[in-house]
Amino acid sequence: MSIIVFGSINIDLVATTSRLPVAGETLLGKDFLKIPGGKGANQAVALAKLGIPTHIVGRVGADDFGTELVNNLQVSGVQTDNIFVDETVSSGVAIITVSDTGENQIVVIPGANGRVNQEDVERLSHFLAEATALLLQLEIPLTAVVAAAQVARRANIKVILDPAPAQSNLPDELYPLVEIITPNEVEAAQLVGFRVDGEEQAAKAAAVLLQRGVKCAIVKLGTKGVFCATAEERFFVPAFSVHAVDTVAAGDAFNGALAAALFEGLSLHQAVIWGAAAGALAATKPGAQTSLPDRFTFDAFLKERGMGIGSREQGENSSPLHPSPLPLPNAQ
Repeated sequence: MSIIVFGSINIDLVATTSRLPVAGETLLGKDFLKIPGGKGANQAVALAKLGIPTHIVGRVGADDFGTELVNNLQVSGVQTDNIFVDETVSSGVAIITVSDTGENQIVVIPGANGRVNQEDVERLSHFLAEATALLLQLEIPLTAVVAAAQVARRANIKVILDPAPAQSNLPDELYPLVEIITPNEVEAAQLVGFRVDGEEQAAKAAAVLLQRGVKCAIVKLGTKGVFCATAEERFFVPAFSVHAVDTVAAGDAFNGALAAALFEGLSLHQAVIWGAAAGALAATKPGAQTSLPDRFTFDAFLKERGMGIGSREQGENSSPLHPSPLPLPNAQ
């Protein structure tokens, strides 16, 4: 069995400067980085580095970037047989300028990611029987996301949706197809139409998402922690305290570890702890896929925090963060 990721595969071209240029200005930069990215690829690498058999379905262009991106996924342990090389368009590229103060300017060219369509969904459907979960994000066309969720639901495969980049207009038909949705504060606010800036508002947002049809709503609150709700339970997991360097891909690390824990038969609460731990670890290193923890580092981190190695043998009550059941809030 395996987990399938259906989503974007990008290359990030990052230039650092003392300040951002104004229109028409040329500046001398400091450093240049070429980093594999894309939320789909990031989540696939997060899973594979934790030792989970992982397939990715997506597209790259017939260019050097595409070759590099596929090779990097393979080196990370991701199965890439279902990446389509599109000869009509470039690979997805993000051109990023970052100043000393952390401000940035980003131009994203979707390239092959923008061409993901029903043909890719059909390729996905051919091996869903071998999967336990399908991970989705929103960096490919929304029609393809919905179609992929539909075929997964028909195959009784768990759908985990990371609704990023943030959108406010997800179709109503998508929510009932989703087992677990994992917005951060900004994404949750976009989805529900009100500010989400703490546990109380996260609980209200989760209640709205449950009413729309998702089975489980997990709202990531950054350094404040994670709120999770289903029809049967709700709980809050505090954030792990770490020295954060770069939060890029922390959300992707969260989703990868969440899915990995469920794949290994752990409880939902333990899976959220796994997600929070992986996200915290990713924030301690720069870059996207370069910051994602391997299994040795991940297990050592959990053990250091008094949570053992996170294996299924530890049981539901192994975590000191296990909560008491709380009543579900009203969505209004």
